[in-house]
Formats: sequence, C-alpha cells, structure tokens
Amino acid sequence: MRKDIIKSLIAIRQSEIPFDVIERDVKLPINRKKIITIPGVRRCGKSTMLEIAVNNLVREGVPSENILWIGFDDERLINMSSEELDDVIVAYMEMFPDIPIKDVHMFFDEIQLIKDWEYFVLRTYKSYCKNIYICGSNATMLSSELGSALRGYPLEYETYPLSFHEFCRFKGIVTDSFLEQDKARLKSAFETYNQASAFPEIVLTSSKLEQLKLLHGYFDTMILRDLAEHYQITNIGVVRYFIKRIMANLTKPTSINAIYNDIKSQGLKVSKDDLYLWADYACSIFLFMRIAKYDRSLSKERRSLDKFYCIDNGLRNAILMPQSNDRGKNLENTVFMQLNRNKLPSDKISYYQGNTECDFVLQREERVILLIQVTWSIADDETRKREIKGLQEASSITGCDNLLIITNDEKDSFHIKGKHINVMPAWEWLLDNRSLTNF
Repeated sequence: MRKDIIKSLIAIRQSEIPFDVIERDVKLPINRKKIITIPGVRRCGKSTMLEIAVNNLVREGVPSENILWIGFDDERLINMSSEELDDVIVAYMEMFPDIPIKDVHMFFDEIQLIKDWEYFVLRTYKSYCKNIYICGSNATMLSSELGSALRGYPLEYETYPLSFHEFCRFKGIVTDSFLEQDKARLKSAFETYNQASAFPEIVLTSSKLEQLKLLHGYFDTMILRDLAEHYQITNIGVVRYFIKRIMANLTKPTSINAIYNDIKSQGLKVSKDDLYLWADYACSIFLFMRIAKYDRSLSKERRSLDKFYCIDNGLRNAILMPQSNDRGKNLENTVFMQLNRNKLPSDKISYYQGNTECDFVLQREERVILLIQVTWSIADDETRKREIKGLQEASSITGCDNLLIITNDEKDSFHIKGKHINVMPAWEWLLDNRSLTNF
C-alpha cells in the first residue's frame, strides 16, 4: 500500500516537469556525483532551488523519468521508519525497471520528517545513486547538523531570501538598462526592497495585511519549532523578548550581558549561559548572522562584542515597531546580506572599532581586501567627515586602500590625504556582480 502511495507521488511530480518557477541567481550543480544539501532559513525558497535544478537537468537532456522526487511532508508518509524508506527505491525500480538506478537523480524534500533519514541517504548514496539532493525546513537541516549526519559527504549551498537582483526579476523590473526611466524604476524598487521582506512568498503576495500575517507566522514557527522544540527550550516568553532585543540592536555591538541584566531587572528568570546559547541557536537557524570586531589578535577578537544582522528586513519590521532611524539600519543590513551571499569560503566579514568605526572589514585569507562604510546619505558635512575618518583609520590599521562608502542614492569618487574613496548608491552596488570578485 505504501509503495503505491510513493509511486503516485513520483508520477505526480514527474508530470509537473518542467516546473513553473522563477529563476534564482545561484544554481545548484548537476551531475556532480555528490549529495547536495540546501540549508537555509525557513521559506527562503529551498524547494524551489531543487525544482530549478530539475529543470536544468531536463534542459541538459535528462528524461523526466530519471527524476525521483519525493516530498516527505505528505501526511501518508510521515510515520515511515528509516527502514521503510527503502520502499522509495523499490517503488521507483518497479515503475521504471529499464532505467539503471545509478542514472537516476534523487530529490528528497522535507526528508528530515523521517526519523534517522540520514542512514537511508548514506546507504542510497553508497549503494545505488550518486546524484542526491536534499533540503528541509527545520533546525535538523542546519549546516552543522547536516555535515555531522552525512559524515562530510555533502556539498552545501546555503540559500537566503531574495537578493535585490532576484527581487527585481520577481517584480519584472529590468536591471541591465541605462535608460533614465529604468534607473528610476530601480531606485524605486530599491526603496521597497530595503524596507520590505525578501522572502519569495512575501514578494509575490500583493496584500500588505497578508504579508504581515505570513511574516508573523514565519517568526512564530522559528521561535516555537526551530528554537524551542528543537533545542528543548521551555522559557518561550523570555526567548521572544531576547530575540526582539537583538533585533532592536541591529547593526550595533550587542552585549548579551546587558540584555541579561535587563531581563533580570524585570524579575524574569533565565541564566546568562542560556542567553549565550540562545544567541548561538538563533544564528544556527539563520534568523541572525553575526560578525566580530576586527583584531589581529584572535583572543581579543573572541572577547569583543558581536554585531548581529537579521535574515530579512521585512521580518524584523513586522515584529518590531519601525523607528525613524530604521532606514539606515535596514540599509546596513541589506549590504551585509549581500556581502554574506557573495563572499568566498575563505572570506571573513568583521567590523572595525577604534577611535572611529568602520562598518565592514572584508578579509580574504590573511589580507584585508575591502573596507565599507554604510550610511543613508553623506550630504551632511558632519556625517561625511565621520564616515571618511572611519575609513582612514581602518585603512591605516589594516593596510587596505580599497575604500567604499555605500549610500542610498549618492555617487562620487575623490582623493583625500592620499586615499581614494568611492561612493556608490546601494541599488547600483547590489547589482554589481563583480563587487567581491575583482580583487
């Protein structure tokens, strides 16, 4: 009976190929003979990435019959054991006895819902098929846990909410035109992108009220399932408050100890160690990412306060009451997310803080290759001086002369005290695919 259900699910997905999806900038590799994993925050489009990979395989000449796709969120499969997962292979072979199993491309969506799924995946990889793609929506599909479960076999492709380039594609906005009207559309689109959500479902939803409801649903699921359930946290109210405090302090060095003292002063019970763990967990589920203060001494760097960045501006804005200065925070968060998307595996992002501050220090192996200040505008003379001084001091400390100021809509280039500084509007920098590869 279960094999009949599996056969039906395989046939239904094959009948839907090619999938009707909007392309993403990152492409999953095909025919790599590897287990490909797609970790990432909930609802960022991981299943869509699998569908795009299937479309690319078909374009390369792979017959749809060679695609085995199973979504384990079907209620008829949820009670399967890891041993019963072998029925997936048997069912497919009964459907297509003439297709060698080694030539099949297997896509397992939401497989984490089956207990001990990793043993099945490893057994399948070693015994049957070398092209396996897996993704899922909860904390058991984290980068660290996938690597541990699959013993180092997978190639990992982290997925994020939409980049600005992808946002424009979803909205049907031309990004490679130099006509003034198209530039005006890009500027307007960026204003929206910088404050709204970049989760694909939200971008394709027109109703503001429905967007808000969806974002609150995402947040509740992250708190209740990815954090509380997965990490066995019972103090839900304090967790919510703690996460909101980090959100409110976005882009600034954040003292967990200060938040602990605040919580304690309210008569709420939680240990300081728990808060540090919760911060780690929140980063593990991709709700936040964090960077340390730049220092040549690793021990001093570890003792510094981290800056936290949120996975999505729209999610943060839905959970917190927007403040008047949030557009600058949103801009810095947007720039960080793009840096994080485009950095190489050997790259490291940190911030500089001395007599002055510099928002981002990008280090490639042992060399600092880029210093970035992010500010809404440098039209104000005091703001301009502050941003330039931060770059100058960070440049003298790091030895990096590649200096950039990213603003909302200003463009300039000038020399000051022997240093060349470029000023770019954020919308233009976000669309520059060479921004981190031309060093």
